[in-house]
Amino acid sequence: MRFLTHRPAPPLDAFVANLWALQDAPPHSRECIVPNGTLELVVNLAENEIRIYRENAVARYPGVVVSGAYRRRFVVDTREHASLVGVHFRPGGARPFLGTPADALSDGHVALADLWSPREASRLREQLGEATTVARRFRLLEDALRARLVLTSRRRTVDAALELFSRSETSVSEATRRVGLSHRHFINVFAAEVGTTPKLFLRIQRFQRALAQIGCLDQAQVALACGYFDQSHLIRDFSEFAGITPAEYARFRNDGVKRDHIALNA
Repeated sequence: MRFLTHRPAPPLDAFVANLWALQDAPPHSRECIVPNGTLELVVNLAENEIRIYRENAVARYPGVVVSGAYRRRFVVDTREHASLVGVHFRPGGARPFLGTPADALSDGHVALADLWSPREASRLREQLGEATTVARRFRLLEDALRARLVLTSRRRTVDAALELFSRSETSVSEATRRVGLSHRHFINVFAAEVGTTPKLFLRIQRFQRALAQIGCLDQAQVALACGYFDQSHLIRDFSEFAGITPAEYARFRNDGVKRDHIALNA
């Protein structure tokens, strides 16, 4: 498996964590993708379809999709992903490119054609498929994103809240007071830009911190370091978001997968 990333130039870098390309299927056949608090644009260049597996059911989408912010894992078959490129947005970074509130896409996948236009989505996939180098594909993605970037005044409010959440254990009520909005209005603005409520976002970020430490520290230490009440609280949150326990994750853990992906079988 060959996995490459690229950080875009300004102003895109304020909204996009990285562009990425994945070539060649890994040795394991299934991966689950766990919540990370943001959105992703994915283009399948190997075939014009993307399939998502949940609870013995399969959902089929065109080959260019946006994955919304989700609260539970979903499963992909890696044999179907021999050539992918994508955009990993920063929290709150996708809304300026999509033209729709981020919470309208939560817990699901939406064809890019439904957000832009069938012509634009088809043309983007066609151009990416014709490109002969990964560097050229990254440039095409940057061009497409720049052409769609539209800023709103709400962006400043959400940026301020995200900065507060990232620098300290700021509570939702404290962040609400600091940004100067009513509690209900803050929740609505945050969800529309980020795709989750502030409370759920903070839970997912805590889970992400725990995910990074499982296997390095014992579970009691991870629970303490990440702000859980106790080890049982950690296990409950982990099971809700990842569908497995921390102990199971430690066994499955594979550094040869993308961030937020868990290899389910070798």
